[in-house]
Amino acid sequence: MSKAFTKETDTDEDDDLALPALPAGGKNYITPLGYARLKAELLDLIDNERPKMVEIVHWAASNGDRSENGDYHYGKKRLREIDRRIRFLTKRLEIAEISDPAVHHGLDQVFFGATVTYVDEGGVEQTVTILGIDEADSALNQVSWISPIARALLKARVGDEVKLATPAGVKEIEVLQVIYPAPPGLA
Repeated sequence: MSKAFTKETDTDEDDDLALPALPAGGKNYITPLGYARLKAELLDLIDNERPKMVEIVHWAASNGDRSENGDYHYGKKRLREIDRRIRFLTKRLEIAEISDPAVHHGLDQVFFGATVTYVDEGGVEQTVTILGIDEADSALNQVSWISPIARALLKARVGDEVKLATPAGVKEIEVLQVIYPAPPGLA
């Protein structure tokens, strides 16, 4: 069969569209900063990345035989990746519920957006920030609000001891400090 009649797709084309599971009745909470970052990425893909890649694919296609044209094949693949990311971001922004953690500034109870310092049974102190699914970055000590540590900490107050279920068993942790970003007028 000729390559001209085969479909150009990757088998994992819609894998990125599988959204992380939210708890039943849960919402896709996100901070205003996280929402702005995702929206900026979406607009950059639409306004800059995609048009550049379309231009490259058009140029590569105009070079003639596409069967062994690396620029064309890479460009088409990259264009599919960009389109997939645009669809993903669009869907995530549509279901996002913006929650500003600054409204809790000065409180000692843990809610969405809090930066919490806690100590475990071994005396190891850790600090995490509880953010949305789409904005949490574990390399920056940020956890999703649906993670086990966040679920254990939510609604606790400074001085409370809470139980954290881990693969090694249940651990007790104590909340030492809760910090929220200052509202824009106080920053």
